[in-house]
Amino acid sequence: MMTDLLHPSGIHIQAEGPWPFVTHRSYTLAGRRIVWLARQHRKGLDLATRAVDAAVPPFWQGRRYNWSIGAIFALGSFLFMLGSMMSLISAGPWQPSVACTNLVFFLGSIPFTTAAYLQHFQAANERDFTLDPDRPGRRRLSWIGWHPRSAGWFSTFAQLIGTIAFNMNTFNAMVAPSAWLIQDVAVWMPDLVGSVLFLLSGYLAFIEAGHRYWSWRPQPLSWQIAFVNLIGCVAFMVAAITAFVPGSPEAPWIVPTSMVQLLVGASCFFVGAVLTMRESSAGSARPSGV
Repeated sequence: MMTDLLHPSGIHIQAEGPWPFVTHRSYTLAGRRIVWLARQHRKGLDLATRAVDAAVPPFWQGRRYNWSIGAIFALGSFLFMLGSMMSLISAGPWQPSVACTNLVFFLGSIPFTTAAYLQHFQAANERDFTLDPDRPGRRRLSWIGWHPRSAGWFSTFAQLIGTIAFNMNTFNAMVAPSAWLIQDVAVWMPDLVGSVLFLLSGYLAFIEAGHRYWSWRPQPLSWQIAFVNLIGCVAFMVAAITAFVPGSPEAPWIVPTSMVQLLVGASCFFVGAVLTMRESSAGSARPSGV
């Protein structure tokens, strides 16, 4: 949804975004055409377009910080990919033990939570929109924040809580008894909650990058990242649903299907993480796409 707004200063602003969020603004200030993008602003990828902040950005908007988020997500995704592949090896001398596989999943959940918090900290300290990009709004340093008008804040917060649920899911898988009811309560339920929150987070990130409830904009790198991560969230959701442990014997194809979906989701997250690392470098020169 695009609307024309009149700022109190008399400047006309074209604002766009899925209600209730504004994810794209464009206007002319002192003869200079300015495009403000929510994702780029939140991550500091538009610093090259500013005169003041480009010199000394806050550490959470620097290239190394953004690159580190991608690298840590890539590590967690790789370990989930490895755990999924280990689960699919059902016979032969190379078949890993269940305990070893569960340990790999748990180790993978830790980088997920670490990177998710680093990303949320970035969103918690996002600066307010101002007409003059050379004089951005200021905030006090915040650990969690509360920015109900920011799709990026809601996305990163949902993702952070989702990763904590995966910490519980993967840890309980190592220590919980094998009784089906306990498995469902202690292992499957946190998995389902985490997957729902990941799906919510992925969709919010997608609408932030695409400026609509649905978009097809394959050229901007920011949209590519959000889209591939959304596919990964859908795959994780399917994997969680099919991972339910019934009280009676289940069809033999269900567990492999769940693991394949988990592998697909983790692979998508790995690609998204690598693209995020690339975005951190691209953003130092110019915004990653309008």
